[in-house]
Amino acid sequence: MRIKSRLNPVGGFQDFWSEFKRPNPYRWPILAASLLSTFALMFWVTQERVIGPPVRPQVSIISTFADGRSEAEIIASNLENQRLKEQWEARRDAREAEIQDMYRTLGRATGIDVDAMERQIAEDRAREEAERLRALDRAGIPAGPQTDLPADGAIDTAAE
Repeated sequence: MRIKSRLNPVGGFQDFWSEFKRPNPYRWPILAASLLSTFALMFWVTQERVIGPPVRPQVSIISTFADGRSEAEIIASNLENQRLKEQWEARRDAREAEIQDMYRTLGRATGIDVDAMERQIAEDRAREEAERLRALDRAGIPAGPQTDLPADGAIDTAAE
């Protein structure tokens, strides 16, 4: 069988015309609904929507620091912020220690060997830290805090 004979639309149009010319009160509404749905679908499919890059936001920088602060004022501000941070961390550590004590008490009350669990957790943390240090050593990254400040912590502003 040849492809040309299978793709010939003449037979389809003849069948359509023979059915369409028969007297049927619904043939025009059906034809209108068919055409409308076809054209609506084609219109919807062929619409091109292009979304461009987003508009760059307008950034306003608001500084809470006074203009022209001296180096000494900046250092004093930093030291005060560090003191507040250390106070906050001390309070947080105290709360965490209190919570751990409550869990230890609960564990002992329910018959759990809390000391063995703490030893296991400490061993796991030590093993993870050793693995992290080995990975850093293999990558050539020095472990520990890095600082550019001198050992006494003094800041030399004359060099700048």
